[in-house]
Amino acid sequence: MLLETLAAQDIFSTFLALALLLASAYLCGRLMEWIHAPKVIGEILGGMIFGGTFLYYFFPDAMESIFMAYPEEGKVLNLFYQLGLLFLMFSSGFNTKLALGKEHRRLVSLVFVGATVLPILGAIPFAGIFQPYFIGERGESVSFLLVFVIGVAITSIPVISKIFFDMGIMNTPFANTVLTVSTIQDLCLWIMLNAATLIATTGAVKFGPLFIVVIATCGLFALVQWLSMKLEGQLRTQSRTTDFYTISFIALLLFSALLQRAGINMMYTAFLVGYIVKALSQKDPNASRRMQAVADFSFSFFVPVYFALVGIQLNLLHHFSLVRFLIFFVVAFGLEAIGTIVVLWFTKLPRRTVINFAVTMNARGGPGIVLATVAFSAQIINIEFFTVLILLTMLSSMLAGYWLRYQQHLDPNVFEQLQG
Repeated sequence: MLLETLAAQDIFSTFLALALLLASAYLCGRLMEWIHAPKVIGEILGGMIFGGTFLYYFFPDAMESIFMAYPEEGKVLNLFYQLGLLFLMFSSGFNTKLALGKEHRRLVSLVFVGATVLPILGAIPFAGIFQPYFIGERGESVSFLLVFVIGVAITSIPVISKIFFDMGIMNTPFANTVLTVSTIQDLCLWIMLNAATLIATTGAVKFGPLFIVVIATCGLFALVQWLSMKLEGQLRTQSRTTDFYTISFIALLLFSALLQRAGINMMYTAFLVGYIVKALSQKDPNASRRMQAVADFSFSFFVPVYFALVGIQLNLLHHFSLVRFLIFFVVAFGLEAIGTIVVLWFTKLPRRTVINFAVTMNARGGPGIVLATVAFSAQIINIEFFTVLILLTMLSSMLAGYWLRYQQHLDPNVFEQLQG
C-alpha cells in the first residue's frame, strides 16, 4: 500500500500557515497576559488577524496563497484543529477533581441550580426569537435549543482555574466551590451537546437512539467514576515514561474514534480518557509530571493553533450583527447572574460573595469555544451564532477576571468568607 504525499510546495504552505498562526497566537496571548486578560482571548485574536475581519479583507490573494494554497489545505489544517480540541479536553479531564465534602454540598447544590438550571429554563423562551438568525443548515428546533441553552449556562474550568492561580486564591473555599460546580455543570452540558450533535447527524429527533446515547454517555461517566474508585491505590508499579505516553495516546485516539462512530462526540470521550488516566496513575509519582509535560506541549502548539483556527473563521464585517450580539450578551450574562443571585441571596453568604459567584460563573472560556466549534462543525448553528458565542466567551471571561481582581484589591480576604 502506497500513501499519497503532499507536494513540496504544499508542505511549505502548510508549515508556513501553522508557523504564522502559532506566532500570532503566541504574541497576542502574551499581550493579553500583560494586561491581565485570559491568554485564550489573545490566541483567538491571533487567528482573527488573518481572517475576514483584518488581513483577508484587505489582502485576500495573499492570505489565500498561504491558508488556501491547495484544495486539501483546509482539511490538513482541520486535523491540527481537531488535535487541539482533543488534547484540550484530555488535559481538562486529567486535571478534573470532584470534591463534594458534606460541609459544602448545600452551597455547591445551590450554586449549580442558580448558575445552571435556572439559566437553562430562563433561556428557553429566547431560543425561538434568535433561531431564525442563528440556526445552521442541519440544525432544527431541538438541537438548536440545546446548543442555545448550553451557551447561556456554560462556565469555563480552565480559564477560571488560571485566574485563580494568578490571583493566589486557588485553594480558597470560593475557588473550590466554583470549580466543583463548574465540573458538574460541564459534565451535564457535554451530555446535552452530545445529544444535540446526534440529532443533527440523524436529521430528526429519534427518541430511541437519542435515549441510548444519553444513557451511554451518562453510563460512561458512571463507569469511569466507578473504575477510578476501584483502581485508585491498586496500580502501584511505576511505568516507563514512553510506555505511559504511548498507552495514554492509544487510549485517547482509539476510544475517541470508536465512540465517535457510536454517536458520542470525541471531545467528551477525550475528557473521560483524561479522567481515567488520572485514576489509573494515582500511585505513580511521576504521572502528574508526565501529564504536565503533555499539557505544556499541547498548550504550546496544538491548543494555540486550535484557538487561532477558531479566530481565523470569524468575520465581524460580513457575518455579524452587533445589535443581536449585544442583545444575546445581555440575555446570557443576565440569566446566569440573576439565577445565581436569586438562589444565593437569602443564604448567610455576604452580599459581595453572592455577586462574585454571579460574575464568576459567567466566565465561559475554553468550554464556550468548544461548544461553538462543535456545534458549528455539526452545522447546528450558522457562522453568525458561531461568532456571537466566541465573542460572548471572550468578553465574559475578561469581565470575570477583572472583576475578581478588583474585589481582591478591595478586600484580600473576600474569597475566604463562605458561610452558606
